[in-house]
Amino acid sequence: MFSLLDIIKKTTGFLEAKGVENPRLNAELLIGRALGLPRMQLYLQFERLLAEPELESIRPLVKRRSQREPLQYILGETEFFHLKLKVDRRALIPRPETEELCELITQRLPAPPAAILDLGTGGGAIALALAAFYVQAAVTAVDVSDEALALARENAVSLGLDARTRLLRSDWFAAVEPDARFDLIVANPPYLSELEAAATLPEVREHEPRVALSPGRDGTEALAHIIAETPRFLTEEGLLAVETGIDQHHRLREWTAAAGFARVESCRDLSGRERHLLAWRH
Repeated sequence: MFSLLDIIKKTTGFLEAKGVENPRLNAELLIGRALGLPRMQLYLQFERLLAEPELESIRPLVKRRSQREPLQYILGETEFFHLKLKVDRRALIPRPETEELCELITQRLPAPPAAILDLGTGGGAIALALAAFYVQAAVTAVDVSDEALALARENAVSLGLDARTRLLRSDWFAAVEPDARFDLIVANPPYLSELEAAATLPEVREHEPRVALSPGRDGTEALAHIIAETPRFLTEEGLLAVETGIDQHHRLREWTAAAGFARVESCRDLSGRERHLLAWRH
C-alpha cells in the first residue's frame, strides 16, 4: 500500500513529465478533490495509507489533467473576485487579468452604477462579480452562446444573484433595447489574433471555446465593434471598461477618440502589459 505522501509525489512526477505547470499544486488539488479533503488536510495525513478504492477515485482525475484538460474544468469550479463560480467547457475559465478589470472598475467609478451591461458574459464572472459588489445595480449580461448563458444562469442562481441579473442572448448589442442606457458597459471580448490563439497552451487551445478566444485575423474585430457602438448605450457620465490584447492600445485609443470618448486610460496588468482600457464619455 502507498501512503498519501507517496501518491502525491508520484502524481507530481507524472504530471511534470506531461508538461503540466505547477505539478505539485495540481497533484494536491486533484487528490484532495478525489478524497474529499481540503488541501491543508492533506498535510495532516501524509502517512495515511490509501486503499485501492481511494486510488481508483484519484486515477481518472489525474489522467484528465495529464491530457492537459484545465484543472478548473476537472474541479468544476474556480474563485473569482470573492465568488465561487461553476466552470466547464461551455465558457472560458475566468482569468486573474479579468479580476484586475473588476478591481479597476470598483476603484475608478466615483458613484455606484445603477445599470450595468456585460458584453460577452460567458459563465457570468464579470456580471456576477459586479452585481455582488454593487448591490443596488441592475445588471444585464449578454452572450451569443446559449450554452454559456445556461452556465451563467446556473452561477447566478447558486449565488442568489438571479433576481438582479438579466441574461440575454445577443450578438453584442444586437438584442439590447435601443433606448436602454447604462452607467457602466464592460467587456472581456475575444481579443487574440489567429496566430496567438494557435500558440496558446494545450489547456486553452484544445479545451476552451475557440469563439471566446479569437474574433478573427488580428484580434481587434470585436473590440472595434464594441467601441463604435457603446456611445449609443452609455449615459453621459458613463464608463466603458474592456480587457484587451497585447499591443492593441494605440489603435484602440484612435477608435475611442473617433467614437467621441473624451477621456481614455490604458492600464497595465500585473505583468506590466497594457491590458485594460477605460473610456469615459466626459
